[in-house]
Amino acid sequence: MTFQSPFASEQQRRSLLLLALFHIAIITLSNYLVQIAFEIKLPFSDSTIPTTWGTFTFPFIFLATDLTVRVFGAALARKIIFVVMFPALLVSYVVSVLFFEGQFQGFDTLNSFNGFVFRIALASFSGYVVGQLMDILVFNRLRQSRVWWLAPASSSVLGSLIDTFVFFAVAFYQSSDPYMAEHWLTIGTVDYLFKLFVSLLLFLPLYGVLLNFLVRKLKLSVN
Repeated sequence: MTFQSPFASEQQRRSLLLLALFHIAIITLSNYLVQIAFEIKLPFSDSTIPTTWGTFTFPFIFLATDLTVRVFGAALARKIIFVVMFPALLVSYVVSVLFFEGQFQGFDTLNSFNGFVFRIALASFSGYVVGQLMDILVFNRLRQSRVWWLAPASSSVLGSLIDTFVFFAVAFYQSSDPYMAEHWLTIGTVDYLFKLFVSLLLFLPLYGVLLNFLVRKLKLSVN
């Protein structure tokens, strides 16, 4: 199922700008929150699972990307990624340095290079680009299906898998943070499983609702 958009060029540029800003905001917030680790206590057990607050925010990117592909097409979705990736890298680094480990450090911290934060920003850059391109590729191949949920579900499963483990490997493998260096694989696995839970059980229905809203609101015609 594909759509023909009646957007004028000015409307399209404004929509793409808003989507790009949304991507940058979510990436920046996620890179800040991934520095803050905590443990989830398993029910009926004394065991805990390590994770970070960034796990709860990044799935929004896949929701935005899949809706972009559905409404605007794969070419414009890729354009957003390439427009966003370098500003997101810079903004993420600056915000994460200023608010390192959840505390405001003062503007003087920008005068010195923080290798730990830059590594997180670079990891996010790598995971975002590779994961989103995979998400677009899979979604675009499957969006012709009459089963509306097949494309967003499949693209989220594969895109999140690649994004998550590229990010955690680049950011924390043998890093200067002992806790994250020891637990990055476990945290990455938990992060991926939670993304699947959020994507399939929460964002997939939300995707359907938003898609129907856009079809009615923007009066998109279906091929």
